[in-house]
Amino acid sequence: MNPAASRKLTRAIHLAGLAATTALLATPALAEQWRGWNIHPPEYPNSIALETFAKEVDERTEGRITPKVYHNAVLGDQPDAIEQTRNGALDFGNFNMGPMGPMVPAANVLSLPFIFESEERMYELMDGEIGERFAAAMEEQGLVALGWFGAGSRSLYNTDHPVETPKDVEGMKVRVMNNDLYVDMIDALGGNATPMAYGEVYQSLTTGVIDGAENNFPSYESSGHYEVAGYYSLTNHLVIPECLCMARSTWDELSEEDQAAVREAGQVATEQQRELWEERTAASRQTALDAGVEINEVPDKSEFQALMQPVYEGFLAENPDLASLVDDIRAAQAD
Repeated sequence: MNPAASRKLTRAIHLAGLAATTALLATPALAEQWRGWNIHPPEYPNSIALETFAKEVDERTEGRITPKVYHNAVLGDQPDAIEQTRNGALDFGNFNMGPMGPMVPAANVLSLPFIFESEERMYELMDGEIGERFAAAMEEQGLVALGWFGAGSRSLYNTDHPVETPKDVEGMKVRVMNNDLYVDMIDALGGNATPMAYGEVYQSLTTGVIDGAENNFPSYESSGHYEVAGYYSLTNHLVIPECLCMARSTWDELSEEDQAAVREAGQVATEQQRELWEERTAASRQTALDAGVEINEVPDKSEFQALMQPVYEGFLAENPDLASLVDDIRAAQAD
């Protein structure tokens, strides 16, 4: 090859290399795909808020992160999903703090009966220093809290009669979530606690395997439990927040800019969920009333509260390091 031809070939190779480099630099980096877990159907307040979270993260990171929410627990049941998020197999999820207890012991404080006076006081405390303490405990176990969703107050419902005093619970077979505190709570009332998966409750109520359960109005209505358990008694024994949280391993890979964007998205979703939850609670209650459900106030909750003293004593005997947290929550509501 003559010198002129050699120079032309060298130049062509150089230009081709520049073009390839320029094309590579101009191509946007592949978006990071996040997977999110959710137990509820798509139209549920929490589900709508999670979709908002996904959209906000996508927009605020300019497409660098594209979350996808998987509804109806298609990625596994709740305890497994919490564990998957802790180890990074899932990136985010909306979890009830009840099933969080076995992995984050401090979360069990939120499952103590009557620990919060109302949903309003729960929000007030979880949005402040108390909530920060729970978030810190979760982070130690691989979870980053982005916001506290509302889950209403849980009350007893059954197939046979209104519950007005603890005596009305005696002998009743009551489904509870899988947590020893809930078992102790029903046992203290003289009932027979039956831990059971949520999806098994309707059939169990129908067949008499259980006499009743406890939950909030939206869950009572959306599950169809109101069709077979026509007595809903406002014991309001549990006010347990839910967490919009993500895997710490995923969080730690984010830039400070994207961490800020994700936190902002979490707050937008949290505010929306609380508003939608209030609306859905009222609508679900009305649906139950229209179907003929008997809803009754409990004349004196102090009778129920007094019977919870052994539950508290047993819990604090096993978890003395959590006594100050329990005391601080109670003191904050004493005014």
